[in-house]
Amino acid sequence: MCELTILMPCLNEAETLEICIRKAQGFLEQYKVDGEVLISDNGSDDGSVQIAERLGARVVHAEQKGYGSALICGCENAYGKYVIMGDADDSYDFEHLMPFVEKLREGYELVMGNRFAGGIEKGAMPWSHKYIGNPVLSTIGRIFFKSDIRDFHCGLRGYNRESILGLGLKTTGMEYASEMVVMSELAHLRICEVPTTLKKDGRSRPPHLRSFRDGWRHLKFLFMYSPKWLFLYPGLFLFIVGLVFGGILSFGQFSIGLVHFSIHTLLYCMMAIIVGLNMIYYYLFTKLYAQRSHFIPEDPSLDKIVSIGEDKGIFAGAIVTLAGIVISVVALFSWRSTGFRQMEPEALMRIVLPAATLIEVGIETVFASFFMGILKIKSRDVK
Repeated sequence: MCELTILMPCLNEAETLEICIRKAQGFLEQYKVDGEVLISDNGSDDGSVQIAERLGARVVHAEQKGYGSALICGCENAYGKYVIMGDADDSYDFEHLMPFVEKLREGYELVMGNRFAGGIEKGAMPWSHKYIGNPVLSTIGRIFFKSDIRDFHCGLRGYNRESILGLGLKTTGMEYASEMVVMSELAHLRICEVPTTLKKDGRSRPPHLRSFRDGWRHLKFLFMYSPKWLFLYPGLFLFIVGLVFGGILSFGQFSIGLVHFSIHTLLYCMMAIIVGLNMIYYYLFTKLYAQRSHFIPEDPSLDKIVSIGEDKGIFAGAIVTLAGIVISVVALFSWRSTGFRQMEPEALMRIVLPAATLIEVGIETVFASFFMGILKIKSRDVK
């Protein structure tokens, strides 16, 4: 065991691996840090493994492909109490890691590098990453997870090995960078940032990163780990807008300037109510499943809502369904009063559309309540 492991994921980095290892070893020697350099190889066939072994770095082999897989394997096999991870492409500064070590020694469990604060060399980061991708994804991450981190995707970061292993990180691709920050925030680990620099990497080949594909994987991950922003908030917005304007249009049309809103808008309002309610239920289903599978930490407030709403939800759904049926019967009698002849469409649709929506909402609420009850059942080990 030692104090620090400097971890580098590696997939065919023969051009730059040697200089990265020498810089890391030089840092450990200069600052008298008890540590090791660990290379987590991900299937290199260009002599990278031989280079690492010749220089005295320890090598482990990550069998599953992917950036996340290599880092997970490296973390599991690290000897250090602390781990500082960084790419082996000579873009990160392995000679100036003391700010990371000092913060780790102070008790911080995740220390993120901030390239925007430390400086980005011209040509080191594509303009689309520098001005669009990273700022947008980092802003979304800060909003979704109430984080103070301003550079979510910096590849140079240090962490307490036991704390990060305790998170049970699972993603195998580039989104591992987001997962580490998100899960650390959800687990309320002590997190901080330190400035670091980024320079143009020393490889002649293109990087493994694929901008659109990996950017989408990061964005999708952020939404999947935040059911409130994926389902609840958009669902509430649609439900409330549909309910308010649908309620008004059920009694008659209205105009804003030269634009007139009538039964056609009412139809879309009813659709918004149904879609919005479904999204709210998806939020509850997702949260329950995620908690039971330990995908996200427990939320005691959700358990209270589900406990109160399970039986009452079934009862409320039945009442809403019944209300829709009663209104439908009223519409039927209105039609009967004309001798079942053709009625004026607008008058009838102002009754039929809300009635059909109530029936659908009620039925969905009944079965959603049953499903939430099923999701609450604790799983049993099957022998």
